[in-house]
Amino acid sequence: QVQLVESGGGSVQAGGSLRLSCVASGSIFSFNAMAWYRQAPGKQRELVASITRGGSKNYADSVKGRFTISRDNAKNTVYLQMNSLKPEDTAVYYCNGLPPSRPWGQGTQVTVSS
Repeated sequence: QVQLVESGGGSVQAGGSLRLSCVASGSIFSFNAMAWYRQAPGKQRELVASITRGGSKNYADSVKGRFTISRDNAKNTVYLQMNSLKPEDTAVYYCNGLPPSRPWGQGTQVTVSS
């Protein structure tokens, strides 16, 4: 069973940047697509960005132009570069397949202050 471990979160001011990493214990090729999700307090988990095996990317409207998803197959790692962060980006960020197909990791907390 592939396990997913997220890291890279932190506390930043609005306008700042963070780079999240998701390391899989097995090959990410076992996923048709990988994705980042986030869950803010009191809200449902939502899809933020996805990337297919072939490298096609999709983003939620709320993060287009600010976030970039990428993958390093050799390292079994998926990244999320987050620029121009806003307070509404505050959430716990998770990675998983698209659709989610593995147990959720612990996530990584991102807090953006105004």
